[in-house]
Amino acid sequence: MRIPLSWLREFVDVPSQGSAADDADHLHAALVKVGLEEEAVHGGALTGPIVVGEVLDFVEEPQKNGKTIRWCQVATGVRDENGEPEVRGIVCGARNFMVGDKVVVSLPGAVLPGPFPISARTTYGHVSDGMIASARELGLGDEHDGILRLETLGMDAEPGTDAIALLGLDDIAVEVNVTPDRGYALSVRGIAREYANSTGVALRDPAKRSEPGEGTGFSVVVDDRAPVRGRRGCDVFVTRVVRDIDPTRPTPAWMSSRLGLAGIRSISLPVDITNYVMLELGQPLHAYDLGKLSGGIVVRRAVAGETIVTLDDQTRTLDAEDLLITDDSGPIGIAGVMGGAHTEVDASTRDVLIEAANFDPVSIARSSRRHKLPSEASKRFARGVDPLVAEPAAQRVVDLLVELAGGTVDDLGSAWVEAKRPDSIALPEGFADRLIGVDYSLDEITDSLIAVGCRIKPEGEGWLVEPPSWRPDLIDAPSLVEEIARIVGYDRIPAALPVAPPGRGLTRSQRVRRALGQALAASGHTEVLAYPFVTRADNELMSGEGVAQMRLANAIDAETAMLRRSLLPGLTAIAHRNLARGLTDLALFEIGRVFLPEEGREYGVPSVPFGTARPDEDALRELEQSIPHQPWSVAALLVGDRRTRGIGQQSEPAGLADALDAARTIAAVAGVTLRIEAGAHAALHPGRTALLLVGEERVGIAGELLPAIAEERDLPRRVGVVELDLDRLVALGNGIVQASAIVGYPAATQDLSLVVAEDVPAAVVRDAVVEGAGALLEQAVLVDDYRGEGLEPGTKSLTLALRFRAPDRTLTAAEATEAKNAGLSVAAERFGAVLRG
Repeated sequence: MRIPLSWLREFVDVPSQGSAADDADHLHAALVKVGLEEEAVHGGALTGPIVVGEVLDFVEEPQKNGKTIRWCQVATGVRDENGEPEVRGIVCGARNFMVGDKVVVSLPGAVLPGPFPISARTTYGHVSDGMIASARELGLGDEHDGILRLETLGMDAEPGTDAIALLGLDDIAVEVNVTPDRGYALSVRGIAREYANSTGVALRDPAKRSEPGEGTGFSVVVDDRAPVRGRRGCDVFVTRVVRDIDPTRPTPAWMSSRLGLAGIRSISLPVDITNYVMLELGQPLHAYDLGKLSGGIVVRRAVAGETIVTLDDQTRTLDAEDLLITDDSGPIGIAGVMGGAHTEVDASTRDVLIEAANFDPVSIARSSRRHKLPSEASKRFARGVDPLVAEPAAQRVVDLLVELAGGTVDDLGSAWVEAKRPDSIALPEGFADRLIGVDYSLDEITDSLIAVGCRIKPEGEGWLVEPPSWRPDLIDAPSLVEEIARIVGYDRIPAALPVAPPGRGLTRSQRVRRALGQALAASGHTEVLAYPFVTRADNELMSGEGVAQMRLANAIDAETAMLRRSLLPGLTAIAHRNLARGLTDLALFEIGRVFLPEEGREYGVPSVPFGTARPDEDALRELEQSIPHQPWSVAALLVGDRRTRGIGQQSEPAGLADALDAARTIAAVAGVTLRIEAGAHAALHPGRTALLLVGEERVGIAGELLPAIAEERDLPRRVGVVELDLDRLVALGNGIVQASAIVGYPAATQDLSLVVAEDVPAAVVRDAVVEGAGALLEQAVLVDDYRGEGLEPGTKSLTLALRFRAPDRTLTAAEATEAKNAGLSVAAERFGAVLRG
């Protein structure tokens, strides 16, 4: 919101600080004190000497380029030693002035907005000693139909008069950021109230400057039989009529200057007046050409598919939720957003109908966004407008149309008002002290609330507070306390952090997740966070066709409207994005939640208490049941080379083995032992898919993406992936594994080659050997899987490198051999393994 300083001074006494810059700093500081954020300062870009001049004579001189210029003789108020007017020669290209006209002259040394410095210069064969300025060059508007003649503004002044002061061009405007809950501050009236609250000066409320008149006889019907979300679309609709206006009269310079400083361009006198009053009082208004209206006005919801041509000459198709202003001919405006072109005020208008109404903020905000029509009016309605200021605002427009446009007041009009004052709020004594942590006196509490416009009545051990009509955000005791803290001063609030209550530290699940992230990062993986929104096809690819899925009610993208059942689709999307940017070797991981709804069960938002009330146990239980199961999951994706090509070294692509290494790292951190079995998955390569189990329970899967799926996602043919249910790992594990002590005794190593059937997995043979060898076995690694000559058909040879160590002594070869043979015995018993000769 931009606030011209001269305008603000009509309603509060803002003392001069000596310069425009100091005035702006003072005003910004005062408004920041009451919670309005400082933005910028506007104006002050125009400096003199800029004076009133009188055209004494001119000669029109055609030029070779086809243009005709005027060589003008202009008096600027300076007289010579004989008392005669000193005459300046000025070249001017405009031709809309005559001899004797009073004009605005920018003398050498002046600076116009741009900046555009003025100096004496030679042009068209003359030395032009200044410039005769147009309204646009002075910053008074966008029109550039010629130079500015004071007569058109209804003004006269002697040559030499300071034109900056005469036209109000010495004004500045300060800009502040207004938060959505403080729509009343989108007006000079609201800012004046805040300045008065900050500094203690008296407020002269512009809404009380005159008694509103009354109009009768004009038909207005508010027909909102289908209110949206139980809210009526309109609760105030006031109309007034002014006849015989002259819409071609110029907008006064002081009004154009203030509108320009406030960020609104001058259009025409009737429109400028409605905009001026909107900025002054915060009440959006609209002017209709009464002669173009058909019958009375009906405020109603649109019929789906109905159309209207708005003031920007665009034909817009309406939604059934749009609130309309209509007459007998159909829609003549989208309420609170934009008027219709059919009833627009133009140069032929003589009789004007003024509308001042109050509309539902939600309805106006939705219509504005739906039609992509942001406007100054919709910005105010969407934040809430004072419903009791409509009649004073309509009267203010009537007064200005009479004064500036030469109109006469008519008794025709209407006043449909159903708005009520807000409900009173109970504020217990001591509540503000407890909530803010400051000992406020009773006077500070009551004075603060009165300052913001509340009515206060003592009741019991506290007060009954009625908020003002312009503060729809004051709905409960905490919001009243916010106002007390703001008005008394935020500097009273102690800057002390509350002491955190004693706790038991992180949960086991939290400790595992943190340790897991550190372990994977330390092993060369990069943690990423993917969006949890995926396509239905991705969920079915990872979990199977027909699985239950959770759809978002208001998805960002209709294609990705499902909540993920797996982390892998997000990892493949991130890998694709990085590969497209030249990062070809990737090891990514994510720890996050997946969403597993139950088939046939309804999920949604339950009923919760309104406002700040704490939900009870039943409400909390209902909340928990309204969302699907959301377990923690951990997944990794590997693509590119695990080892890059070097001197004497070939590159090694990442794949299943690396995915299994990541799975073992995860299992070690969670404190579980993984069992790996061959498996199958619709998204993974046959023969390169492993089921990950703890005991007999499946906890995850690892493998390589099907080449067709990898190609579809613009990934290399070989992509290793792994995903585990982290919640189950934590439940099955025995805590975070701690590093064991280093044993100082030497190890004994032996190899064990076993012949087993080809269909026996190597992992289960290894597990049997480990189990049989006992506590002395420190490590067992599969180093060879041989099939071929020297073996019976249908068999294979598995070689395990075994390492034995005792914590308290040096093992003998006999002890190591005995442990090895014990492992062989278990493998022979379970799988028929025999020692390879």
